[in-house]
Amino acid sequence: MSSRIPYEAWLMLLSLSGGAWLMMAYDILRLLRLAVRHGSFWTGIEDFLYWLYAAGFTFMLLYEQNDGIFRAFVVAGVFAGMILYDRIVSRFLFQCLKKAGKCFKMIKSRQGTDCRRASKEKETVRDR
Repeated sequence: MSSRIPYEAWLMLLSLSGGAWLMMAYDILRLLRLAVRHGSFWTGIEDFLYWLYAAGFTFMLLYEQNDGIFRAFVVAGVFAGMILYDRIVSRFLFQCLKKAGKCFKMIKSRQGTDCRRASKEKETVRDR
């Protein structure tokens, strides 16, 4: 077996993990968008900067690991890693976050109701 084949398998693993890393970075960006709402202009700017980062990351992977030689399987590996992360990890993560958000809203609304009741009871005690 050629010594080049194990290296290319290693490069494919790096590509897959790099794609997963890029999607993890995008998930962080999506979480930021959920926490802080902003308009479509800023969302477009964020996406543009993210894709510049993703292109730079892929270029550096090719440059450092393959002496700058373009290999289609590396780019395909990055995209495959992104898709796998999105379909497996990201969906599960956001389902859990949605459930946690609903629980947090429910707890917050109950506490708000309890606080309003307590303040009304204090007012009635003061009025007496």
